[in-house]
Amino acid sequence: MPKSGVPEVEAAAGAPNNRRMPIQRHRVIPEVRNPALENSLVKSIASGDNQQREATVKNTDGEPLLQFEGRSNPYLEHQRNDLLLSIQHMRSEGHDEMVFMCITHCKELTFKAIHYELVNMQARICADDVAGALQLVPRVRALLEFLGKTWDVLSTITPHEFNQFRNTLGIASGQQSYMYRHVEFVLGNKSVPLARAHANNPDVWPYMERALNSPSLYDDVLALLHRRDIAVPPEALSRDWSAPYAVNPGVEAAWLWVYGDPTPENDLYRLGEALMDIADVFSQYRWRHFVSVERILGFKPGTGGSAGVGWLRSVVDHRFFPELWSVRTQL
Repeated sequence: MPKSGVPEVEAAAGAPNNRRMPIQRHRVIPEVRNPALENSLVKSIASGDNQQREATVKNTDGEPLLQFEGRSNPYLEHQRNDLLLSIQHMRSEGHDEMVFMCITHCKELTFKAIHYELVNMQARICADDVAGALQLVPRVRALLEFLGKTWDVLSTITPHEFNQFRNTLGIASGQQSYMYRHVEFVLGNKSVPLARAHANNPDVWPYMERALNSPSLYDDVLALLHRRDIAVPPEALSRDWSAPYAVNPGVEAAWLWVYGDPTPENDLYRLGEALMDIADVFSQYRWRHFVSVERILGFKPGTGGSAGVGWLRSVVDHRFFPELWSVRTQL
């Protein structure tokens, strides 16, 4: 016992010089479109701080500000909702077209949020910051669950109501979404043909091509296992990143070794289960998509050239992080 009367371990924990310094994490802003175009839509607004807010609330007696200079207000200038709410262009007389457009835009924004979190999760994995990566998983899961709920709304559209505006889509299809494609790619489901669907768009293609030819989140997780001295096959650590991921028995063996210690102290085990959470909820989203389209369209061909439900069935069968699924047979 030291002279202070506090046990040495407790004294060390309480001493300011022995406190653990917080990890400095820097967010990554993924580029999926020409940044100059994105930034051209941003308007400058005055920033604030706690002192300014305290002064303002005294002047307003706690009531919200309701008078502003110019022809807009700070909320619109910050969020640009004037742009967001002006792009739901009705192209038919169908009543349900509006909710279809609104929910589709909600989905695109959610894809963007999911991609942002996954790219930052990947960056933390590359920095050996497993704790930081795990911190983001609950939000990714919540976003994916929210995404699945969009089909609850879209499924209220009956076949008759959808047919009132379906022809206005022409050959437009959700599979042409570059934001959704970025989500698929960062999770590891690469496809050169689906990427090249965006090759004619100079504002999008350079970033799509880069994502196609870069390691996915799962690829970087396998590299992390290798850095932790877990045997990972060389062909899983260096390959053509644009090629579809091929199941590897050696990768399954690596996960089997990790799962040999299923304790909270094993951060790699917790990471594996976190990836399974993401893959599981994403599979549920795909299933919800499949069932909803069958309910509305039956077995009609899709607008974008696919076989519709028949093509979606093959998508439903896909699994992200396949060895994390197959290793369960051996546990």
